[in-house]
Amino acid sequence: MSHQSDLIATDIDAYLAQHERKELLRFLTCGSVDDGKSTLIGKLLIESKNAYEDQLAAIERDSIVHGTVGGELDPALLTDGLKAEREQGITIDVAYRYFSTAKRKFIIADTPGHQQYTRNMATGASTCDLAIILIDAREDHGVLEQTKRHSFITSLLGIKHVIVAINKMDLVDYSQERFEGIKRDYLEFAAKMASEDVHFIPLSALKGDNVVHASENMPWFEGAPLMHMLENVYIGSDRNLHDFRLPVQLVNRPHLDFRGFCGTIASGTIKRGEEVMVLPSRKTSRVKSIVTFDGELDEAFVPQSITLTLEDEIDASRGDMIVRRGNVPEMRNKFDAMVVWMAEEPLVPGKQYLFKQTTKTVSGTVASLRYRIDVNTLERGPAPSLALNEIGRCEVTLTDSLACDAYKRNHGTGSMIIVDRLTNVTVGAAMIMGDLAGGPRDHWDDAPASESLHELPSQVTGDERAARFGQKPATLLLTGLTASGKRPLAQALERRLFELGRAVAVLDGQAMRLGISRDLGFTSEERSENLRRASEVAKLFCDNGLLCVASFVAPSAEVRARAAEVVGGDRFLLVYLDVPVETCRERETEAMYAKADSGEIQNFPGVSAPYDVPEDPDLVVRPHEVPLEKCVDQVIALLQERGFLS
Repeated sequence: MSHQSDLIATDIDAYLAQHERKELLRFLTCGSVDDGKSTLIGKLLIESKNAYEDQLAAIERDSIVHGTVGGELDPALLTDGLKAEREQGITIDVAYRYFSTAKRKFIIADTPGHQQYTRNMATGASTCDLAIILIDAREDHGVLEQTKRHSFITSLLGIKHVIVAINKMDLVDYSQERFEGIKRDYLEFAAKMASEDVHFIPLSALKGDNVVHASENMPWFEGAPLMHMLENVYIGSDRNLHDFRLPVQLVNRPHLDFRGFCGTIASGTIKRGEEVMVLPSRKTSRVKSIVTFDGELDEAFVPQSITLTLEDEIDASRGDMIVRRGNVPEMRNKFDAMVVWMAEEPLVPGKQYLFKQTTKTVSGTVASLRYRIDVNTLERGPAPSLALNEIGRCEVTLTDSLACDAYKRNHGTGSMIIVDRLTNVTVGAAMIMGDLAGGPRDHWDDAPASESLHELPSQVTGDERAARFGQKPATLLLTGLTASGKRPLAQALERRLFELGRAVAVLDGQAMRLGISRDLGFTSEERSENLRRASEVAKLFCDNGLLCVASFVAPSAEVRARAAEVVGGDRFLLVYLDVPVETCRERETEAMYAKADSGEIQNFPGVSAPYDVPEDPDLVVRPHEVPLEKCVDQVIALLQERGFLS
């Protein structure tokens, strides 16, 4: 089986057209030294018929001189191209290989296993969709330190899909017991990481077991071979298609009648005619045309390289960023970042470095090192600095503001490199964290202050409260843009439920800020903390049998989901007030949108900060289209349908 389309032999034009439309998967192989990374890639290329005959002939000759498998064909030589690599039998630099099958195109990054070259591994991983982490099946001491380091870096870089390949199974007699033991050890370590999609596969890269074809030597393994996983893993939802970000790389002005802004789309999509904003000037215009090498487009998306022309003459230059109005990143010169240090000379807090994010470079310092992470235990500990290949959380202060997002939300605008000002050498890679350094932060993951604290059990059961109030407890989160009508709906709903004889309480975002949250501002982190506090209060209301109506902008989908976890998913309902931002602007009476447009108000959802439209709310209401009483009827009907009201 060649894994190639039959069209290549019958209709070359149709084959080329099909090849152009194939989805591209970028993946890397990583792990400790001599775990078989290069051998696996070589075998993958050979078995899938993606190695040329002259390459195979050259490898056969070189295997006699440089091979590590006793004169047999050494697949690792396909990727280990440097002379030093072949002489030592190791991988030093990142080696990229390109191949395709009938279903997909692939770019493979073969990364080094030695701790000395961890920075090379981080570089190779930075653009990948999937990671293959190899573990030697002969290893009796659990998961090795370098494998843990690579695993943590893949998690830190936001690689969502991980395949743990337990290699060299032929050397342990294809033992299922050994496979299951290593799997348990890895899962125990990985439980502290944020990996979303992890698969395990036993294989022998040298013998070809479970590489392209299912192994006859391991009938106990019921999963698919590696090639099948690579061809079918779903990556369609991995890229951020919501937040449009175009860092300006070049202003193209070939003649007086054309002025375009060139760059590679970092995230999101853009259409002709859409309203955009240039940062940091905050000037707005509309997209006149989207120009590419192949002609003009009606719509462009990440990661295309485009030239935008605007309807108005707006000053923008390299380092500026074009975004969609109503979905704007935060402008920051101070933030926390996770840093992977890549230089022999240690990181020095207070020293001036250059920080390069997208197309903009600014000077700044690592003001303080909050903690260093032990890659073996993932525990945090104090440290005066970071040495080569160490990872820590740092407070960064810059001389100028950057338009940036949290890395977990947007890789393109949430990452940067750190450059030594004197040598111009890249010394570190940084991922911007979601919380603002030095300011209030949320406490979702904080443990209680003491292990001796315990909840007070109630002497009244939930059934007794339901019988008394004639209802089941629930929290209704009313979310929408400012001036979408959340507060009027909350008040009207409270009155209706009270008149029906129900026990109801209202939690209002602004009221929270007048009391329990008066110490909080309006950054994304402080909004998160405000909703966290409200969620804890709502939980107490529900525990006591009440219906709670919570009125909050709550712009972050992730934070809304965490609020549901606090309250309890079975008694949490999300009601989205779907009102266009233009209508909200007209209805709002305190000129907040105008102040946000001018920059007087920072981090305003819908203008200078993003608002995540709920993908699957329990109810959508449109108070700008139907009377308020009708909206209340819809909410009451939802409560009755879900069994909260009899």
